[in-house]
Amino acid sequence: MAEQSFHQSQSLHLHQTIAPQMQQSLQILQVPTLELRNLIQQELEANPVLEDETKEVSLDEQPTPEDDNFDDEFAQLSRMDDEWREYLSQSRTNRPRRDDDDERRQFLLDSLVSEKTLQDHLLDQLSLSDADDRTRELSTMLIGNTNDHGFLQTAVEELCFTAGIPLRDLEAAKELVQSFDPVGVCAEDLRECLLIQLDRLDKHHSLEYRIVDKHLDDLAKKRYPLIARKLNVTPEQISRAAEFIATLDPKPGSRFQSGINNYITPDVVVEMIGGEYLVTTNNDSIPRLRISNAYKELMAQGNSGQDVRSYIRDKIRNGKFLIRSIHQRQQTIENIAREIVTRQQAFLEHGPSQLKPMNMAQVADAVGVHETTVSRAISGKYIATPHGVYEMKYFFTPGYQTESGESMSNTSVKNALADLVGKEDSHRPYSDQKIVEELKKKGISIARRTVAKYRDELNILPSHMRKTY
Repeated sequence: MAEQSFHQSQSLHLHQTIAPQMQQSLQILQVPTLELRNLIQQELEANPVLEDETKEVSLDEQPTPEDDNFDDEFAQLSRMDDEWREYLSQSRTNRPRRDDDDERRQFLLDSLVSEKTLQDHLLDQLSLSDADDRTRELSTMLIGNTNDHGFLQTAVEELCFTAGIPLRDLEAAKELVQSFDPVGVCAEDLRECLLIQLDRLDKHHSLEYRIVDKHLDDLAKKRYPLIARKLNVTPEQISRAAEFIATLDPKPGSRFQSGINNYITPDVVVEMIGGEYLVTTNNDSIPRLRISNAYKELMAQGNSGQDVRSYIRDKIRNGKFLIRSIHQRQQTIENIAREIVTRQQAFLEHGPSQLKPMNMAQVADAVGVHETTVSRAISGKYIATPHGVYEMKYFFTPGYQTESGESMSNTSVKNALADLVGKEDSHRPYSDQKIVEELKKKGISIARRTVAKYRDELNILPSHMRKTY
């Protein structure tokens, strides 16, 4: 019993020791590259023995097994050649100061231009108006209550109630702001926004104005025959009016929003070289780590205290585990990418229409890892192919078997569906049942409810809303 208790205690201690490192290893595998860079930066700040180097040392080298004899290990590490330390010392020296440094720096600062917001643009116009002080004050409040799309965030009646302002005064300020550029700004809803734009175009008595004023919901659902009956016009007239209304700006303030470009750095690149597709991992975007020589030498010194040596030894172990985990992450992603390339040759040759069904279990079995490892490894990772950059999970999709026995992914089925709708007669669009029949002619047998599901996922409207008159 005592022996069993000892083994349980030892097992529990081992689990407590390994569990945090395993959690870190799984986290490193799963996080996208940008988050990994942040995680590595945190480790660099927390672990003094880690260094970020400018040339590749740790990631491309197979990590060596831990050696329990740390005295021998650190004695060996301390005999590293002086080339790195010489380079490091040179890189830390101050570079010669140039006479034009201050001028260049000021030019850079002067070149930074801040973008003007919608509120700034409206306030500039307000400052040029001849409104009285009271109207200016209320107009400033309305501008501050206008969101980035150009709409009031709080209704005028509610502002009057909460601020104790006469409705007539606030309406006058609102009318002033609505006369500013962009046209349609400071509206309480889409209807008012579009009516302002139509009024500015001298279309106050037009069919378009009547449609927006009274039948905007029906217009959004393309109920042209219903609107035509209510307004005593033809569906063709409603269709032409709808085309004009579509040219109006539903978010007049959006052009002042800061442009946010999400640039994606692929984790893997697939290129055709020498007649075959080669897979390379993008190690350049990940900081390269090494164990600091200074701490290796400190460990090698015999006069270091036991507490100091124990502390440094733990930090070096943690650092080496981090380096090994990053290496394993890159290797796992590369192995999975190679298997994707092997299974998706048709995609690489012809594009998304030839994407083949593939699941994680198949790839996990081929790579020799658990299915959950594949799931973690592809999470938030991107692969650059001859047809563009895709999320790695894009290639994992169920599929169908055509009548000819060929496997087809559901992505390819969606592409076929979108192609059918794109080529249909807009005056007689395909119903879901008709799409089922047309796909069956291509050897693709799917249910009508599946067509409806895929159509929704592709943001394709039902047939009655796609019809033009």
